[in-house]
Amino acid sequence: MLKRLIATAALAGLMASPAFAQEKFKFSLNWFPVGDHAAYWVALDKGYFSDKGLDVTLENSKGSADSIAKVDTGGADAGLADSAVVIASRARGTTVKVVGMVFDKTPLNIFSSKENPVTEPKQLEGKTIGAPPGDGQRQMWPAFAKANGIDDSKVTWVNIEPAAKIAALAEKRVDTVADYTTGLPLYEKPMGEGNVVMMPWADHGFDMYSMSIMASEATMTERPEVLKAFLEAAYMGWRDVLANPDEAMAIFKKRVPEIDETLIAANMKMGLELLKTDRYKENGIGWIEEAKMCASVDLVNTYMGLPSEVACADTYTTEFLPKIEMP
Repeated sequence: MLKRLIATAALAGLMASPAFAQEKFKFSLNWFPVGDHAAYWVALDKGYFSDKGLDVTLENSKGSADSIAKVDTGGADAGLADSAVVIASRARGTTVKVVGMVFDKTPLNIFSSKENPVTEPKQLEGKTIGAPPGDGQRQMWPAFAKANGIDDSKVTWVNIEPAAKIAALAEKRVDTVADYTTGLPLYEKPMGEGNVVMMPWADHGFDMYSMSIMASEATMTERPEVLKAFLEAAYMGWRDVLANPDEAMAIFKKRVPEIDETLIAANMKMGLELLKTDRYKENGIGWIEEAKMCASVDLVNTYMGLPSEVACADTYTTEFLPKIEMP
C-alpha cells in the first residue's frame, strides 16, 4: 500500500510540474507489425501517452510467450499476449495477469484452401493442421474437438514455425492451418482473393478470451497509477481506430513505414469486428467479464496439461481498467 501511495504521489507531482520528466514505460507487442498494433501507435502519435506523463516505447516480440517472458522478467512493463498463454504461464510460475482485453470475440480459426475447403469441424477428420507445438490454439484443440464431436485420432498436427504458416498452406504442405481470422488478408496475398476459406471457432460454440494486455506483479504493485494511465491512453487509441480506421492506418504507416498499408489495413479492419460487441458497448473497450474469463481458465486447466491448476482470480484484474466508451 505504501508503495502505491508513493507511486501515485510521485506521478501526480510529476504531471503537475510544467516541465516534468516523463515516466518510462516499455510495452511489448506480441509480434511483428500487424493491424492489431495500430491503436498503440495512434495513442503515441496523438500524444495520449505523453499527456499522461508517460514516455512509452513499443517493442516487437516473437509471439505471446516471448512477450510474457519480457514482462515477467522486467524487460517490459506490460505487453500483448493471448489469454490462454497468460493463464498457462501462471501455472509455470510467472506473475503476469491480464489487465485488459483486446478482442472480445475470439479470433481462433482454421484456414484452408478453396480447392480443399474445411467449413465444418467434422471435415477436419483425415486432414492435416499446421501450427507450432506451443501454439495457443493448438493447445486448446482438445476442447474444440470434444465440443464438436471430432475424432482426434483422425486429425494429424504438423509442426511448422509461426512465420511459416502462410507458406505451408499456400504451398499445400498442409491441408489447413490454425491461425487468427484477422490473418485472412495475409493468406490471400499469396493464394489470391477468394481462395482462402475460414472456419472461425466462435461460429462453432467456442468463444474463449484471446488477445489481451497483461502486466507483471511488479508493475501492478509498484507503479499502479502509471499502469492505469497507460491503459487509459491505449484504449483511447483503440477508440480512435474504431472511429476512423483510415486515419489510424495513415498514422501507422507514418510511424512504421515498412508495413504493407493495403494488407495491414484489411487485417486491422477484420480485428475491429471482434471488438464491436454488446459487452464493450455496455462496459467500455477492453472490459473483462468474470464469467467468460473463468470459463476460459477452466478450459486451459482442463486441456493444456498444466503442472498445477490455476485459480481464475489469479489470472486477471479489472483494478486498473478505465472505461473508454465505444465511438
